[in-house]
Amino acid sequence: MNQKEAKQRINKLRETIEHHNYLYYVKDEPEIEDATYDSLVEELIKLEKEYPELATSDSPTQRVGGEPLKEFKKVVHKISQWSFNDAFTEQDMFDFGKKVKRFLKEGPTFGNVEYTCELKIDGLKIVLEYEKGILKRAATRGDGATGEDVTNNIKTINSVPLKLLQPIDIIVEGEVWLGKNNFEKLNQERKRKAEPLFANPRNAAAGTIRQLDPKIVAERKLDSFIYDVAKLSKRPSLTTPETQIEELEFLQKIGFRVNKNFKLCKNIKEVIGYWKSWQNRKDKEDYLIDGVVVKVNEARYQKALGFTGKAPRFAIAFKFKAEQVTTVVEDIILQVGRTGVLTPVAHLRPVLVAGSTVSRATLHNEDEIKRLDVRIGDTVILQKAGDVIPDIVSVVKEMRTGKEKIFIWPKLVPDCGGEGEIERIGGQAAWRCKDKNSFVQKKRKLYHFVSKGAFDIDGLGPKIIDALLNANLISSYDDIFTLKKGDLLALPRFAEKSVDNLLSSIEKAKNISLPRLIISLSIPNVGEETAILLAQNCGSVEVLKETKIERLEKIEGVGPIVAQSIVDWFADKENKNLLAKLLKHVKIEQSVASSQHQSKKLNGKTFVLTGTLSSMSRDEAKQKIRSLGGNISSSVSKETNYLVAGENPGSKYDKAKELGVKILNESEFQNLLKTQKNANI
Repeated sequence: MNQKEAKQRINKLRETIEHHNYLYYVKDEPEIEDATYDSLVEELIKLEKEYPELATSDSPTQRVGGEPLKEFKKVVHKISQWSFNDAFTEQDMFDFGKKVKRFLKEGPTFGNVEYTCELKIDGLKIVLEYEKGILKRAATRGDGATGEDVTNNIKTINSVPLKLLQPIDIIVEGEVWLGKNNFEKLNQERKRKAEPLFANPRNAAAGTIRQLDPKIVAERKLDSFIYDVAKLSKRPSLTTPETQIEELEFLQKIGFRVNKNFKLCKNIKEVIGYWKSWQNRKDKEDYLIDGVVVKVNEARYQKALGFTGKAPRFAIAFKFKAEQVTTVVEDIILQVGRTGVLTPVAHLRPVLVAGSTVSRATLHNEDEIKRLDVRIGDTVILQKAGDVIPDIVSVVKEMRTGKEKIFIWPKLVPDCGGEGEIERIGGQAAWRCKDKNSFVQKKRKLYHFVSKGAFDIDGLGPKIIDALLNANLISSYDDIFTLKKGDLLALPRFAEKSVDNLLSSIEKAKNISLPRLIISLSIPNVGEETAILLAQNCGSVEVLKETKIERLEKIEGVGPIVAQSIVDWFADKENKNLLAKLLKHVKIEQSVASSQHQSKKLNGKTFVLTGTLSSMSRDEAKQKIRSLGGNISSSVSKETNYLVAGENPGSKYDKAKELGVKILNESEFQNLLKTQKNANI
């Protein structure tokens, strides 16, 4: 950006900021979120610092007040470290309350349910272990099973007691954090020393805890809040807390610093009231707060509710609204997928949002671009959906200068190969390449072919695929299985051991199930469930190749569009040759269709799964049903025999109730699988 462009941008920012100042302070009619306003001011401050000659006295700125590290010893946690499921809306919380009550009604412990609300501190989780009241070990969360031993560093934090007020054996969990004021001082010092600045207090806290020199940790003045007893030794003189409130009070009593802003709520409405009040107050505290942790108060109810595979059923993180910032759309680029579908991607001026720097955001399709009216050069509001996926919320149209360019959907896309022609997919808001064999599509199909859900060839990622293509060692699927050691050793940065490991993975991948083979072929509209249905109903590639569209449409879960895609794919001459060459190198393992003859007790029964199961993964549950002859559907209909409802079942649960479909909880589902006779099925 040259000085002229900077001056234009600065003037537009000042104009827009003053406009929203007027709406907020005078009219009391704000049109944008505070975070969006702050982002505009932040950009103006940055530009004025970069171009000090453009600063003026009337500017609005004048009024603006893991993976464990190798260096540490790895620690296997005595108590597995779980994470919370998230809620983002009031309805999410009402749904959580319903699920808690529904689950408890199935047992003898049900009564009135109260909730404890605690502020969710945005810091670094820490696990502290005490023996006879003496701190023996402090560890980071890590991956939940293994963390890092950071005991010496934690001992420098004054709020972490080295000796408890009672000589007990206990494991507690909490959060280490860096105050906003200390964070500012730290970054000022780092700037003075020309060292990289920390992005936010959370990153600074995490980076500090991983310092090898405890003296540095002590200088940064970290703090802590402890919020949970993970394990407590049982002694006659020790009364175990019976509620979450009592647990927090107990932690305070034995010497831990507990955040004082917890509250007992009688129902979900009170929980929402607490959440709303802290969404407005959170910035006044010296620590970062990104939500409210809501827990069922009574310990016996918590025990009855238990855990899913990854999270407690008795608690949920009620997150505050996603952080929003502004940035500029520098370009819109079309990305070609493996099936030729074109996805517009906004290339953004890099911006920090929710703790990470973002420079890309998908615009999904042509219709989404029109809905947003987003143009190249526009200032846009960006947020992370669920604090993960970058999403453009809207355009700040007041920032337009007239130089913005409307994105014109092209008639030709060079990456599509051939003449670059594209076509609209019938009945959809998407476009795709006419030529199905462009180099870009070929690459993406090969990436998918070796991925975990398909042939699962360990060590053969996108970079290796690219290297093999550039060296002309592969051009289609079957070429992968003809690679020799000498071919790979000729590639840059390929050592003998890595070549041997890759060839071993390729050899292992030659045995594959029929569903995964079907998935690997990148047939448009055919995903995992459809592939399994095809394998169940056809039993072999040979039968599938010859199956007519009428028969395919009769398979539940395979509609007319999917059936036509399958028939078209197998009718294509190049696809026939590709498959024939591939089948010379691979062996198809016993198919799902033939294996279901081993037991027919669920034969003809259709299951829909929803929610999270604690005793098995979703894939394991599906496999158990299929092995007994049952079918899986992704949606509830009158033809559905059973809905298996785990934690957080969602709308499928309500649909099943509406249609009178039998609903199984996890215990009932397990009993059904164990049943030796099908008289009651």
